[in-house]
This record gives sequence, C-alpha cells and structure tokens, in this order.
Amino acid sequence: MNAPCQTAGKAPLKLLLAAPRGFCAGVDRAIDIVELSLQRYGAPVYVRHEIVHNRFVVDSLKAKGAIFVEELDEVPDGAAVIFSAHGVPKSVPAAATTRGLEWLDATCPLVSKVHRQAERQTEAGRHIVFIGHRGHPEVIGTLGQVPEGTITLVETVADVAKLAFLDDAPLAFLTQTTLSVDDTAEVVAALRVRFPQIVGPKAEDICYATSNRQSAVKTIAPSCQLVLVIGAPNSSNSLRLVEVAERCGAQARLVQRGAEIEGAWLDGVDVLGLTAGASAPEELIREVIERIGEFRTVEMDQVVTAEEKMVFKLPRQLVD
Repeated sequence: MNAPCQTAGKAPLKLLLAAPRGFCAGVDRAIDIVELSLQRYGAPVYVRHEIVHNRFVVDSLKAKGAIFVEELDEVPDGAAVIFSAHGVPKSVPAAATTRGLEWLDATCPLVSKVHRQAERQTEAGRHIVFIGHRGHPEVIGTLGQVPEGTITLVETVADVAKLAFLDDAPLAFLTQTTLSVDDTAEVVAALRVRFPQIVGPKAEDICYATSNRQSAVKTIAPSCQLVLVIGAPNSSNSLRLVEVAERCGAQARLVQRGAEIEGAWLDGVDVLGLTAGASAPEELIREVIERIGEFRTVEMDQVVTAEEKMVFKLPRQLVD
C-alpha cells in the first residue's frame, strides 16, 4: 500500500541536488566488466568481494548471474573470476593464475596507478608511509603490492607523531583514493614537517571523483539544514561526504534506499541537500527524491560544480 501524501499544508522544501554525484568512471567500468563477462563467458561469473560498495548494485548483478565470494577457494575450477574495483594484493591474481582460472581485473585505474607508484618507490629504496583507513579493501590491496616491512599505514596526524623513522630515512607517502581531501592534507603536512625529505606523488592520489563530490557538498551544505548522502556504510567516499557536510554546519545522514527516510527528518528543514557516493546509481537518487516528495512538495535546484567526462578502458579479454 502506498504511503498517504503528507505534503498538504506544509511549506515547499527546497532541494539542492549536488553535481557531480553518484557513479564515477571507475565504478562504471567495474560494472561493465561484470556485465560483459556474463555475456562472454555465460553465467555464473564469480566476483571476489563486492564489485563496488553498493548493495543495490550487487543485488542487481546477482540477478543477472554474478556470484560474489570472499576468497578464491570458493571459485570452482574452470570458472571466470573478477577482482573488485578496490584492488587486490598481488598474491590474489598470482593464486588465480596458479589455479588456471580466467581472471579479469576490475581495479579502478586510479587505484592501479597508486599500486605502480608503490612499486616504484620501493624499488627506489624508499619506505612508504601509506595514508588510509585500516581494513578497507583498497588499503589491503595496496599494502599487498610491496614486500612486507616496506610500507607503514597511518590514519591520522596522531599516527604520524608515533612514527619512529630516523630523521634522514628515505621515505615516500601515498594515499588511499577515497579519503577526505582536508584530513589528508593535514596528515601530509604533518609528514612533511616531521620528515622534510619525504617524497610524494606529483599529483594527489585522491581521485577526481572523490574530490569533485566533496567540493560539491562544500558548495551546497552551508545553505542546508540537512544533507542526505546516498551510499553504503562500508563506502569510504560516501562516509567522507557525510563528514564534509557536517563540517559545513549541516546535519547529515547516510541512507541506502528511499524507504529509510522518515518524514520527521524534514521537520524544521527549509533547504535539503542531496548527493550520492561514487557507487550509488542515479536510479537510487530518483528513488530518494520520490520518497521525499511523499512528505513535502519539492522545489529542486541542481548545483553543478564540475563536469566529469572521464572514461576508462576495459580489460583486453573483453575488447579483443
């Protein structure tokens, strides 16, 4: 049964819709890889870990014949397996090759770029200080690109203060691609103060999509009493959008589906902000807007802060 309309007698709600929002080029590529692999190899196709951090996307791919597993030993001999957009340690494709599995790498090319940087810094004899969130799949994948003992994870400025390297130690820093731009700048600044000789990447590792979405939220949030972020609880870039909105003075909530939204959230709200993490499809954004419309008459204004035209190439197995 549809919920009764509750908009009567209430003032219109101004909705500021952030742009860019939602899918990035890396997520588009990862989903395309699963769908094209199903066409090429037939169902089922196995995917190690969630291809991207969004339950709606994962369930949609399951319905088409994808099977999601945690480890390679769950993949039967002779099957095709895809590695998620977050990247994997080198040991994973090596194990797949040893077993004779047909594997495809859906790692975002911007994450792969960080992997190559890690290899180059290690080859140059530098110890890597990696800025990231412990336990995140992207961090696990990057730590697994270089020999154990050649990379150290830090999360905060406080972690930098605990580092015990010699003052002249050969060091380099790299970062997870989905971090808070502002928080990461603070950690990098602390590293440079403690270790002036530390080497960093020529361009920041935080990806264009993460930076653009955070910038868009910074633009709309100061005008909003509440900002809704569509994304998963295990999505780093989505959680950072919530934090950015809160730092701009707005209340912020992370939601996965429209049905989670309660009318009481909109009490006292004249201007509502809406954005979506890089793994959330536009379909969910429409769903959320429709849900909001059940409680208030919506006057929507899209706020565009950047245009994104990035496209990444598919793996060779799917284009030859």
